[in-house]
Amino acid sequence: MTGGTGLTDEQRVTAAKAYVDALVSHDPSAVPLDPACVRIELGLKTGRNGGHIARGLAGAPQFKLIHTISDFQARVVDGVVHSTFCVHVHPRPLRLQAKVTESFEFTDTGDIVRIVARFGVPHRAP
Repeated sequence: MTGGTGLTDEQRVTAAKAYVDALVSHDPSAVPLDPACVRIELGLKTGRNGGHIARGLAGAPQFKLIHTISDFQARVVDGVVHSTFCVHVHPRPLRLQAKVTESFEFTDTGDIVRIVARFGVPHRAP
């Protein structure tokens, strides 16, 4: 399932970052989602296909709360992008953030086919 054998690590990270950027912009048009892509969050399937995930990025209430992403880091291991970042959520005056880790798997053509997400408890940013 990890596929993407013809992709560079930079291409993989760029695709993963496009997804993370869409969490803030709510514009999934640059995210290369495979039609069969699934998203697993804390062990539960929260995205059943690429279209469903794209619609969620565009307008789901849980993503509309996110106003900023910070501290994005990514590494590639065996073709899988493992990323960490902080999401900052509304209302801004509360300065709430949570650490997120997401892993991205790819098809041989470079589309994201699986996203696995975990996140911590929101807390006040320093």
